[in-house]
Amino acid sequence: MSVNQSLKPITTEIINNQIHIGGCSLTELAKKYGTPLYVIDEHTLRSICNDYKNAFKDYKNIKMMYASKALCTSAVVRILDEEGFGFDAVSAGELYTIYKSGVDMTKVLFNGNNKSAREIELALNYGVGRFSVDNFYEAELLNKIAAEKNISADILLRITPGIECHTHDYIQTGQTDSKFGFDLTQLNEIVSLIINKYDNLNLKGLHAHIGSQIFELQSFYDEVAILVKEISEINKTFGLKLDEMNIGGGLGVKYTNSDNPPNTIDLAKAVTDAMHKYSVEIPTIYLEPGRSIISTAGVTLYTAGSSKQVPDGKKYIAVDGGMADNPRPSMYQAKYYAEKAKNPDSDKKETVTIAGRYCESGDILIEDIELPVIKEGDIICVYNTGAYNYSMASNYNRVEKSAMVLVNNSQSDIIINRETLDDLISHDSIPDRLRKQ
Repeated sequence: MSVNQSLKPITTEIINNQIHIGGCSLTELAKKYGTPLYVIDEHTLRSICNDYKNAFKDYKNIKMMYASKALCTSAVVRILDEEGFGFDAVSAGELYTIYKSGVDMTKVLFNGNNKSAREIELALNYGVGRFSVDNFYEAELLNKIAAEKNISADILLRITPGIECHTHDYIQTGQTDSKFGFDLTQLNEIVSLIINKYDNLNLKGLHAHIGSQIFELQSFYDEVAILVKEISEINKTFGLKLDEMNIGGGLGVKYTNSDNPPNTIDLAKAVTDAMHKYSVEIPTIYLEPGRSIISTAGVTLYTAGSSKQVPDGKKYIAVDGGMADNPRPSMYQAKYYAEKAKNPDSDKKETVTIAGRYCESGDILIEDIELPVIKEGDIICVYNTGAYNYSMASNYNRVEKSAMVLVNNSQSDIIINRETLDDLISHDSIPDRLRKQ
């Protein structure tokens, strides 16, 4: 079993009737750092990195690239860099975080469907290894800025391969009707422009990403087959020798007991089987896992507050966080699993709905979950929140963003400080005409 198939961080254990992760008591972490609190287990994070490296160990020219949008913090970047991963970045903020963390920027690919001139210039200044060019406008803009700097930008062309994987509509990216990438019918046109007009673009290969939280390995097999076919046709038509293929990421994780994602070894087999079937030499394959790298390593701790029993209906337990620190249930109807941090195996249980503290009726974290009786002040641990929780967090209702700690070998360290009320207003400005005299 690989780490992405685990519901909880792999260091999770119960000691003296209390849940511990990374050797740290969750109730003690909540007491020390406050809640809501994001917790990242370093051992779990490094273990999934090793799962990926071991799964693809027989394919020597694989390049592992962490999809930074899942969670991009300086400490997480340092760990991934130590594990030998490159980075897929999608914004100036991600590029800056990676750069300031001391990463060799040639290991970075800059991705995104509407890169600004400022972001492109920043990426060129940093010397990123690859640009994933998403559309005609970007190709022209990147060539212009690169020409002004008298440099050449190595690029991949992102395509929409026409694969509709069975996942939420909002996290499908490979279907034909997508905002991302060139349609296959547009490839000859853009390649011709690069060869004949865009002298400062150096085409290296193709890039595709078919979606997220994918459980069907056939989708990856089909994607590789399409990329191989398109690269072969481009090489034949234009006399090129494209030799790079980026297959994106998207491997699913286990959010609930009913989830059964494939493991990293099965993913590697699907990819390499497709390569062998079509007997085409693609020396370099890029893989960009994000969620499956960081999700299982993360949990979020909440403190229970008020409760409400609807007559002949649900019982609500309100916590001190919700949709601002985890918007996924509201956006994607995402499901999560939770436990009470103290006495999680108590026989006295009840079915409750965990509600957030934000002023929206839809602010529900988990609906109808069986838990030991929860009282005010109890700590609730929600599992598998490492990906797309902090990275999508907001200050809705003008609430401060939560802190994040890294745990390992019974040690805990702050890696993101909790925002303060002063932080919330630090960028506010009152015009002179509105100031009190």
